[in-house]
Amino acid sequence: MSAPLVLAIETSCDETAVALVRGRELVTSEVASQTALHQPYGGVVPEVASRSHLTRIKPLMDRTFAKGGVAPGELDAVAATRGPGLLTALLVGVAAGKGLAIGLNRPFIGVNHLEGHLLSPFFDAASGPVRSLGLVVSGGHTLLVLLEKVGDYRLVGRTVDDAAGEAFDKVAKLIGLPYPGGPEIDRLARKGDPAKYRLPRSMPGETNFQFSFSGLKTAVRYLLPQLSGDFQADLAASFQEAVVDVLVRKTLAAARAHGCEVIGVSGGVSCNSRLRARLEEACAAAGRTLQLARPDLTTDNAAMIGFAAVQRLQQGLVDDLAVDADPSLRLTSNG
Repeated sequence: MSAPLVLAIETSCDETAVALVRGRELVTSEVASQTALHQPYGGVVPEVASRSHLTRIKPLMDRTFAKGGVAPGELDAVAATRGPGLLTALLVGVAAGKGLAIGLNRPFIGVNHLEGHLLSPFFDAASGPVRSLGLVVSGGHTLLVLLEKVGDYRLVGRTVDDAAGEAFDKVAKLIGLPYPGGPEIDRLARKGDPAKYRLPRSMPGETNFQFSFSGLKTAVRYLLPQLSGDFQADLAASFQEAVVDVLVRKTLAAARAHGCEVIGVSGGVSCNSRLRARLEEACAAAGRTLQLARPDLTTDNAAMIGFAAVQRLQQGLVDDLAVDADPSLRLTSNG
């Protein structure tokens, strides 16, 4: 039997994305970035995001079909991110996906955005998703999830305040770097001394898998008035090291506690060069297998939504067309 072909749509925040996925093959992936639209505001404005999705979604779908050399009638299913995210943004993608599914008389699959991230490290793996401890770390989310199998997930730990990516953006703004701040801090930190400034590491302990980055952000705010001269690179490196220390330590401890030999890492912050290097070192030392989402699947994209949809379709997990967008959609039953 041939691998199923799915058109996937992602509009959970500020990227309009459409992709065609056939089994584990990415046929084509299109992303229309809104970064320039939101830069003047220093963050995402929901109304601006949703209006942009409305104007871009149809041309992007047309371009995706054209570039993939696929006719709509060849699809086996249509998928769209139904949550979590910005409600008005999610509604655009869900409406477009359901409309296409109805017109083609194909199944519709509403995908959890976090499930897309969680499964994305296994996109190129011949085995597909396997039992693992997943670290999903992005602008809006920082969580540890036990992946037993597709559709069976258990929350292990999450941030109690700011997500790691949110902290990167806020600290970047404090020290005068442009939005989005994560890549800017990563770039600048390579020139700095990560041990220059002593910054707090939150919630220590081998059995505490919760995260908190608000205090770290506040520590940077209080430190700034005491600094002068060319301090940006050292401060960026010290802040980044504090975030990475916590992420790596808690991820490895959670993997040990739950007997996971495989650690999957995804989300926009997983592109951070220091985090990737430290995770590789830690996993090698601990004898764990590290599955990093490839860079083009780390930020918001429809390819990961399509991959998750294929996994669900193969298990017969499709949705009723009455399913709607849910900005607070949960990935796990325990939180």
